Amino acid sequence: MVVSQKADAPKCNIFINGTLLKQCESFKCLGSLISIDGRNDKDISSRIGQAKMCFLKAKSILSNTQLSIDTQKRKLHCYIELILMYGCEAWTINIQIQKKLEAVKMWFLRRMLRIPWTVKKTNQEVLKEAVTERLLINRIWKRQAKFFGHVMRWEKMEYDITTRKCGGNWSRERPQEKMLDSLTSWLKLEKVTDILRAGQDRDVWREMIANSMKQGN
Repeated sequence: MVVSQKADAPKCNIFINGTLLKQCESFKCLGSLISIDGRNDKDISSRIGQAKMCFLKAKSILSNTQLSIDTQKRKLHCYIELILMYGCEAWTINIQIQKKLEAVKMWFLRRMLRIPWTVKKTNQEVLKEAVTERLLINRIWKRQAKFFGHVMRWEKMEYDITTRKCGGNWSRERPQEKMLDSLTSWLKLEKVTDILRAGQDRDVWREMIANSMKQGN
């Protein structure tokens, strides 16, 4: 597979023992869906589909009204949300993706609380009944921030790629949204260079993550 921002990806003929390998547009690697355009929209949609399927299989347990709401939420997080968030450390969370993830969280809560679609309840009413808040996006950003901190302090190949110290030419196409942009906004930093410096100090980085989680941004 050739990952490219161009509309028509370059063709690449690779032979092994005289056999031409088929060039694909997407494939799964360690559970994550890698796409030809380098975006993660398809991977996130795949994770949402898998999480919904697992929820429906365990619906009799997750929607058991004999369990307390706290126990139901803990089961939802342990068995369903962790499936949804698999590989989220490398996701780019733009406005559209954020709305999609928030929508699937409400999908879980409404079925967990056995609220039929005929009952016109707002999302705020559902959150109040579940005694919870919109925490999914914050949890994803927290995992991204922790992973990014490890990358900054490890200073290996991932560090060189992130800080653009590796060779090669960068595309002149319209730049894609990056994970660092949303992470910088969540941490209330002005520039991406600020996040590169802050990530190298473990104590400062932990404090910044904790503050952002408290603020619920």
